[in-house]
Amino acid sequence: MKYLILLGDGMADLKLGELDNRTPLQFAGTPHMDMLAAKGVLGLAYTVPKGYPPGSDVANLSVMGYDPAEYYTGRSPLEAVSMGVELEPNDVAFRCNLVTLSTDSSYENKTMIDYSADEVTTPESKELIQLVDEKLGTEDIKFHPGFRFRHLMVWQDGPAGCRLTPPHDISGRSIAEYLPHDEGSATLGKLMKESYDILSNHPVNKKRAAQGLRPANSVWFWGQGKKPSLTSFHEKYGLQGSVISAVDLIKGIGICAGLDIVAVENITGTVETNYRGKVTAALEDLAQGRDFVYLHVEAPDAASHRGETTTKIKSIEMVDEMLGLLLEGMQQFGDYKIMVLPDHPTPLSIMTHTDGPVPFVIYTSGQDNKNDHYVYDEETAAKTGLVFPQGHKLMSYFIRGR
Repeated sequence: MKYLILLGDGMADLKLGELDNRTPLQFAGTPHMDMLAAKGVLGLAYTVPKGYPPGSDVANLSVMGYDPAEYYTGRSPLEAVSMGVELEPNDVAFRCNLVTLSTDSSYENKTMIDYSADEVTTPESKELIQLVDEKLGTEDIKFHPGFRFRHLMVWQDGPAGCRLTPPHDISGRSIAEYLPHDEGSATLGKLMKESYDILSNHPVNKKRAAQGLRPANSVWFWGQGKKPSLTSFHEKYGLQGSVISAVDLIKGIGICAGLDIVAVENITGTVETNYRGKVTAALEDLAQGRDFVYLHVEAPDAASHRGETTTKIKSIEMVDEMLGLLLEGMQQFGDYKIMVLPDHPTPLSIMTHTDGPVPFVIYTSGQDNKNDHYVYDEETAAKTGLVFPQGHKLMSYFIRGR
């Protein structure tokens, strides 16, 4: 038996007036997801336990079958693992976004214009972060370049209890009330403010401005935590598997779980990603002996964070096209199971994550439950009555049927 999860990050949403009071999943053309809903098993799962931040870190841990209450230590340590940054037990890792802030004279009065600095490219951002490390790094504080706008800061013996806000939660808002609070806030706030002075007139940003692009003019810290320790996926479920994603966080969870990371060229985390390359890589990995592939697609979430309805619909339809290609390719294996779901909702109306339930559909080769009136969306999934209040138990149901 071969197992594949196709995860459309942030696909779940709320009904929108501009979509005739339908959700993006209901509005988009998704014939392959709908076919699975009619033939397979449809339901809801709560992937974010109460009291936890509704981030992709918590939600993807749940989907992968790990109880966040037992395993969650923060987002950035998982990204550090993917980036090859070794953490000591007392190190605290922080996600370090390159963002676009407004040009108001006082740093505290600036507005969060863009949490991704117009999806600043990796070569550009590497140059900027390396300069920040040169100017602001110390023996205890180091900056590490990552992918596009996503970078890392590691603070030796740093504070894990500071209150920090994800920048994608405050798009268009004044940053004043979202600056660091509590333990370590003075140092973190000072680093953010000084980074603006360093980056705002950097040649990379001058060139971006000339091209009509937003500048990556400040760092922004969030998602801190210490080194995690996960039971291996093989030990939990008896399967050898891999992860395919453009996102360091997802790859980091996979590495911590003992899953292999499959590299695919030209994957971006946006709707322009090499989605066919991802599908090909997944099928090839299964053909080479893997039992399980976790195929993550970031594009719907990215569109939601930017409030781009048309792009979100396009990205959902891209995920459905990927599903069609996967279903065709999985025929070579005979027996297989496939599950499609988001990790969490990312409503376009608020442009950030929520802890609401997500619809999942599980299909086993040859199955036909003849629920011809079922389609794959939030509303239909809720009507089935199949609900997993503890989302981390869904993986066992997918693999073992219980």
